[in-house]
Amino acid sequence: MGTQVRGRRLWRWRRNPLRRRSDVIEAWVVLVTGLVMAVGGPAAGVAAGTAVDASLRQERADRHRVPAVLKEDAPVAQPAADGSTTGQVRAVVRWTGPDGAVHTGTARVHEGSKAGTATEIWTDDRGRLVQRPPTPEQIATRAVLAGTSAVAGVGAVSLAGRGVARWRLDRARTQEWGRAWAEVGPRWSRHIR
Repeated sequence: MGTQVRGRRLWRWRRNPLRRRSDVIEAWVVLVTGLVMAVGGPAAGVAAGTAVDASLRQERADRHRVPAVLKEDAPVAQPAADGSTTGQVRAVVRWTGPDGAVHTGTARVHEGSKAGTATEIWTDDRGRLVQRPPTPEQIATRAVLAGTSAVAGVGAVSLAGRGVARWRLDRARTQEWGRAWAEVGPRWSRHIR
């Protein structure tokens, strides 16, 4: 039984007078698709995950926590539809950059804080206000998601390519059968009458 199943799977590779050129092409398409999915998918996943990880780690290294002072009273946060609040609001703050220049900008601070209250903000190497960098856990999660997405993308593109190739081969086979029937059909119909 096992030999028969293996023989059916490999029939396109064996020499056979009934084997068509399109059968050999289809066998190669299936082989290449499998190799791309088995080797290319994981390689793309590792490359994407590594690139995202390196980019986010560099972003984290380039951002610095800097002391700042509120220039105005921070408003009280408006509750969300479910009644919860984040405890953070946007307010104008003042800080000193690495070059000694004083900067002002809008940053997230604790709600209800009074003007003159000390807080901390995140800046880049030039002293410009930036978002808080991702945590190590967020970096790992994003890297894994990027890698998984790359693997899935390679698989989807490979399968789509195989589907298109098979559709084209089936179309060519149908046309080939039509030509063969146009040649043989009239001879058969004479024998049936």
